[in-house]
Amino acid sequence: MEKKRQTKRLKPDWLKIKVPIGKEYIQVKEIVTKHKLHTICSSGQCPNMCDCWGRGTATLMILGDICTRSCKFCAVKTGKPLAADWDEPARVANSVKLMKLKHVVLTSVDRDDLDDGGAGIWAATIKEVKKVSPETTQECLIPDFMGNPAHIQTVIDAKPEVISHNLETTERLTPQIRSVANYKRSLEVIKQIAESGLISKSGIMLGLGEKEEEVIQCMDDLRAVGCHVLTIGQYLQPSTKHLPVLEYIKPEQFKEYQEIGLSKGFKHVESEPLVRSSYRAEKHIK
Repeated sequence: MEKKRQTKRLKPDWLKIKVPIGKEYIQVKEIVTKHKLHTICSSGQCPNMCDCWGRGTATLMILGDICTRSCKFCAVKTGKPLAADWDEPARVANSVKLMKLKHVVLTSVDRDDLDDGGAGIWAATIKEVKKVSPETTQECLIPDFMGNPAHIQTVIDAKPEVISHNLETTERLTPQIRSVANYKRSLEVIKQIAESGLISKSGIMLGLGEKEEEVIQCMDDLRAVGCHVLTIGQYLQPSTKHLPVLEYIKPEQFKEYQEIGLSKGFKHVESEPLVRSSYRAEKHIK
């Protein structure tokens, strides 16, 4: 397995990405730059940035752009973050209004350095968006807050329409791929969200050596805790310092996983090579 990880794999045609163009893309980019916003679109090297920004949407990342964890799949910077910025909720809300977003996805880096993991700023941002742009619906892609139910509840009580927390990978691969995070802890986070009555959502990535039966087990585990929406996409190596791709999963296999997921009771399953957690997120609110 270690030998395979050193092999350079060429991307297949179905993973080709369009170059960002169009006035909507430029407008979103200008707003992001002017208001000093962080987006997972750019920080996470999302392959759908040109598509989403071109449609006038973006996933905004709060609590800075430096993560306290160092997951082996993630392109976000790691290290010691700056102090929490309590002006950020208002800045984010005003930007959402300027972008005229009908639906916004909020995410964040992990902030294990903060007593509440950043839950306070999470709640303040959700509430400020509701205040400034009440017609905008929200999805929040949250960290695990070290499994602290009170901090998770702080976000739940702010009442975004959708709360997502990614399982990322199979139980067997979790220790190799995720830093600090725990498979069963993530399931507990999703369970708490589902039991709150809000739409619960999670995502996994493929191509890191998982087996088909393990992917199906992930689906069963997520359904067992009440997860409503599932996203499945292809892992793409951000840099030579990150885990390499072991396999490019064919579109036909993603389609099969979508059908399996729907048969297991998920309300919505996005399963394509370029799918990411927030891709087409406006559809998941239904």
